[in-house]
Amino acid sequence: MEIDKKDIRSLTKSQLRDFFVANGENAFRGNQVYEWLWNKAAHNFEDMTNISKETRQMLENNFVINHIKVDAMQRSSDGTVKNAVRLHDGLVVESVLIPTEKRTTACVSSQVGCSLDCNFCATASLKRMRNLEPGEIYDQVVAIDRESRFYYNRPLSNVVFMGMGEPLMNYNNVMKAINMITSEEGLGMSPKRITVSTSGVSKMIKKMADDDVKFKLAVSLHSAVEETRNHIMPFTKNFRLPELKEALQYWYKKTKSKVTFEYVVWKNINDDKASIDALVKFCKYVPCKVNLIEYNPIDDGEFQQASDIVISNYIKALTDNDIIAKVRRSRGKDIDAACGQLANKL
Repeated sequence: MEIDKKDIRSLTKSQLRDFFVANGENAFRGNQVYEWLWNKAAHNFEDMTNISKETRQMLENNFVINHIKVDAMQRSSDGTVKNAVRLHDGLVVESVLIPTEKRTTACVSSQVGCSLDCNFCATASLKRMRNLEPGEIYDQVVAIDRESRFYYNRPLSNVVFMGMGEPLMNYNNVMKAINMITSEEGLGMSPKRITVSTSGVSKMIKKMADDDVKFKLAVSLHSAVEETRNHIMPFTKNFRLPELKEALQYWYKKTKSKVTFEYVVWKNINDDKASIDALVKFCKYVPCKVNLIEYNPIDDGEFQQASDIVISNYIKALTDNDIIAKVRRSRGKDIDAACGQLANKL
């Protein structure tokens, strides 16, 4: 009977060294394999050319590398690239390369489906099937970095955890992936170029602050009126605004890092003066900036883009109160790659 092989990327470098010693090899082989797995992003043992065939066979006999495969790729008219990423168990997630004049950003997924129930988001229609492993998150970044170099002749500059899933509901794996993305033994990216976006899981925001993370935090707020927010994102009944406010104040006190509020304005939902005033008030609780995001309809239902006049009213009210605010235009809409559209439509 074939043994159930362990994913070798779940081992630390120390554990890899111990494995080689236990099998009569030098410990430094563990260092070599670790470098192949992470720095060189090897997807099979045969690629490890500075290791003997016998040793590679031993690895093959004991382990697997549960790597991703870019199953399908679409390019938007604006240059955005969407990847359908097939996992080792056949499940699919999506990741996106977003190019601008000065940077290329990877938008990566952290769960298959999503744990949450945001009514405006296509991903929320997919039940959460499982969390992604650190290597599967890391592989998405590696794949997009290669695409960035191929299509735009420059390395990936930024990573945002704004794809499928709620990153803070897969906390440990997301943190391990970020550690490898930022490690010199991995991709060596600056943590300042990484943003983790949450829908507002307050206790995990505090945990990140306690863990002394160096990356940036974004919060999908969408309303600072409790009743409206609960309607848009029903799960927020468990993460109410006073609790979120306290968590964000704790975050800033610990990290001194500004929070970005991601905020979509919808017609007849949060396009009134009371909603604008509530957001301005909430923004005064913690140093922050606001991204007003263009909405990408997922059907012809309740959620429709607000008028440009309303967006202008938001911008004026925020800037009049010395709050940095900008409108973020969506990219990749023609291939369902924009915010809220990721739902495995191939």
